Amino acid sequence: MSLRPVRVRDLRPDDPADAEAVVRVRRAALPFMVTTAEGVAFELGSARPGARHRLLVAETADGRIVATAQVGLAHDSPEPGQSYVNACVDPAHRSLGAGTALLRAAEEHLASCGAVNVYAWVLDEPAPRAFAERHGYRSSRSAHFLRLDLAAAALPPLPRDLPDGVELRPASAFAGDPRPLFEADAEATADEPGDVPAELDDYQEWLDGVWHDPALDHGLTSVALVDGVVAAFSAARTDGRTRYSSAMTGTRRAFRGRGLAKLAKTDSLHRARAAGYTDAFTGNDAGNGPMLAINAGLGYEICATETRFTKRLRGAAR
Repeated sequence: MSLRPVRVRDLRPDDPADAEAVVRVRRAALPFMVTTAEGVAFELGSARPGARHRLLVAETADGRIVATAQVGLAHDSPEPGQSYVNACVDPAHRSLGAGTALLRAAEEHLASCGAVNVYAWVLDEPAPRAFAERHGYRSSRSAHFLRLDLAAAALPPLPRDLPDGVELRPASAFAGDPRPLFEADAEATADEPGDVPAELDDYQEWLDGVWHDPALDHGLTSVALVDGVVAAFSAARTDGRTRYSSAMTGTRRAFRGRGLAKLAKTDSLHRARAAGYTDAFTGNDAGNGPMLAINAGLGYEICATETRFTKRLRGAAR
């Protein structure tokens, strides 16, 4: 049986229907991720020129968007030639050739940008893994998605008395000068497990792409300070309704081993529940034992696993 044709094109940033369609596809394919139409528009509009970022969609002959992909260069990596493509297909519209068409377009774009290696996150299920392997990708590290029923969870109580010199504040308290949060994020990101190392070394870029992200909730993001210095944080992203996600929880090197990351995340979860959020999600590299232990202690349970697949693009220098 022949496949019904699909057409791949770029998302139209001035068409709200496109962004809503991408949200619909992402929620169907990856229900454990927080995504909104406003966030989709921001993702495209805030991308740095050096990333050569594109947001592709695949649509059927009748104009229905059934799959989407993020593609670009890992411009924040100190290793040149690293790139990414993360595609998802609406489960109700598989076997139309949409994933293959998206991947072909993505790889052509990356090759034209000089990419050498391309990385893709793939759900650790038989069909997605087989698809990646058929297209020449090989598996590497894995990561888990975790979910917490925030409405019913028995969260650990916050201590009545914090250790001497320790205090908790929301990120909104740094609205006038968020640079200390940038510095903490940069240090934690540099130590995060992953195939492609990342460096946050541009404060303005961080402001534009992280601090001003409409999904980042400054009031629910918790920061632990020690003697007035930012020591740990737990960043919160939300859909503005019921879904909350921990975007990053990290501790600066000088303050590790003191339970500050767990303290900040516990505080953020309490804030989120008080604000009416009912479903909490997070993600961890499978080898990040300390963070997995913290999340298990908070009541999170693994709800899905992704595997990072990689491919050397044809024609890349050897």
